[in-house]
Amino acid sequence: MRLSSMADYAVVAMTAAARHGDTAVAGGKRAQMNAALLAEESGLPAPTVQKLVSRLVAAGLLRSTRGAGGGLALARGAEAISLAEIVEAVEGPIALTPCVDKGRADCLLEPGCAVRPHWPIVNEALRGALASVPLSRLAALHEVGELHEPMAAPAVSMELSE
Repeated sequence: MRLSSMADYAVVAMTAAARHGDTAVAGGKRAQMNAALLAEESGLPAPTVQKLVSRLVAAGLLRSTRGAGGGLALARGAEAISLAEIVEAVEGPIALTPCVDKGRADCLLEPGCAVRPHWPIVNEALRGALASVPLSRLAALHEVGELHEPMAAPAVSMELSE
């Protein structure tokens, strides 16, 4: 499984936003972050960042304030935003197969598939793994410039009945 480019870029943009939120400027005020600055800091194209900002604001992960003194900010602390939330803001619900979505019937095997009942277990394990990675950890990895010890993988129990 691979993330789409947009989901990857959303993680990059949110990591830059988290780092930006921790950077104070002269006088104790934070520099106002906007889509153009976020594009510059993340290295992403401005139109892509503008599209991502719209989705991330709609998902409640970024807060946008208009007018003088306005700009973008994390809607919550970086420690309270998970990788799963960022991916879902761009991709929708985390699922490895489309057959688990209600109303989707695009698989010829769906009516008699013996595996279909077990996909929600797999999907929840995947979502749980992504949810265990806070944005603050991703931002800290970049600040230090070197990788920390890998996080222990969450315990996953996928008992499938026959």
